[in-house]
Amino acid sequence: LVEKLQDAGINAADLKKLKDAGFNTSQSIVFAMRKDLLSIKGLSDQKVDKIIEAARKSTDAGFVTCSQLVVRQKNRFQISTGASKLDQMLGGGVESCSITEFFGEFRCGKTQLCHSLAVMAQLPPNMGGANGKVVYIDTEGTFRPERLRQIAEGKGVSAEAAMDNIV
Repeated sequence: LVEKLQDAGINAADLKKLKDAGFNTSQSIVFAMRKDLLSIKGLSDQKVDKIIEAARKSTDAGFVTCSQLVVRQKNRFQISTGASKLDQMLGGGVESCSITEFFGEFRCGKTQLCHSLAVMAQLPPNMGGANGKVVYIDTEGTFRPERLRQIAEGKGVSAEAAMDNIV
């Protein structure tokens, strides 16, 4: 929260101005346009610079060094699609910590693949999974719990447990 900036020397009156203008978190300040911060009555160029610097130091804005990126990439793993030939084409499966987009013609198997991945991600690593949970974003209204149930049972997983692990 923006109150953390008080520890960095930003005074309470300026924090109140930020909150009144809708800047409630340090991250909202980091990603704000400088001109938007300057438009807040009572905040000078120097104050805005100090606030932005304090906000950057107090939040993880997503920027990392190359060395940090190497470490993160070492922690990535592949989740099997359940189809060995497809896994081979994908370099071992679908990469963790990534967003993967599947596209293709109507009825070519995209939803089937996503349903399979939703179950596979929950399996133990020795079965191609990650002992994980799944966030399923359905933009076309094609998610079918009954199909998920069939896939889970086919993999020897409790359908109820599998469905409880999908949000």
